[in-house]
Amino acid sequence: MGAGHDHGTQVLRAAERHRGRLWATFALLAAYMVVEAAAALAIGSLALLSDAGHMFTDVLGIGMALAAITAGRRRRDDPQRTFGLYRLEVLAALANAVLLFGVAIYVLVEAVRRFGEPPEVRSTPMLVVAVGGLLVNLVAFGLLRRGAEESINLRGAYLEVLGDLLGSAGVIAAAAVIAVTDWWWADPVVAVGIGLFILPRTWRLGRAALRILVQAAPEHLDVPAVQARLCAVRGVTDVHDLHVWTLTSGMEVASAHLTVSSGSEVGTVLAEARTALRDDFHIEHATLQVEPGAPPDDACGPQSW
Repeated sequence: MGAGHDHGTQVLRAAERHRGRLWATFALLAAYMVVEAAAALAIGSLALLSDAGHMFTDVLGIGMALAAITAGRRRRDDPQRTFGLYRLEVLAALANAVLLFGVAIYVLVEAVRRFGEPPEVRSTPMLVVAVGGLLVNLVAFGLLRRGAEESINLRGAYLEVLGDLLGSAGVIAAAAVIAVTDWWWADPVVAVGIGLFILPRTWRLGRAALRILVQAAPEHLDVPAVQARLCAVRGVTDVHDLHVWTLTSGMEVASAHLTVSSGSEVGTVLAEARTALRDDFHIEHATLQVEPGAPPDDACGPQSW
């Protein structure tokens, strides 16, 4: 698979480099999730329970990321999987988004129900647990920050931890308000805020994963511009059947048919076309089919654009 395979291996290794940080984050969040959920049930805080539920999706999402990395390491040389198991990362990110959406909807529905008659909540233990959650999320945030730049799955976990960080701050604020004013509505109000904060981030993560799964062109790439650039390669008279998609985080793939003029050196055309895709669009893996022959009526040229 050439350069594309090398780049895909680099993507996988980039995730592997953060494996230790993922395990540390997983253990830390899993332990505190149990503490937070138990405390939420004991004191009756919906805001704290929503934060614990969000933390649960963090734990599950990071667990799926670790599973995807492990599977990718074990199966990338399997000849029956010509693209390895890179898509497991994307599937994990999509599953994570679905879980987050479910948590957000539950929190919003339960919060609306509580607005009618908000239960009393013990503010002191609520505040103590929320402060602990804030500290735990700060540590997790630091552990995942670098990896979020290299992997969609790690980015999903990172965004969830960021959401938890803000959620913990909201729970602290609610506990303080209840302690000072006995305004019990602060608990469901903060729960609604956390739920509404989760939803748009969930949408963006799910949309990014779905774009990859349906093999849509990357949003940052202008496909007509890619076609025009290939048309500008010396000897190319037409470009058709052009497809550009993302295999996994940071690995764009392209395929195209290039019609070349008679007398053109095929090897030179291919080399220049691959160089153009790599240098101008960061597409490392391209499958290009060269077809000698006369250009069709809608061939490359100023009149086509």
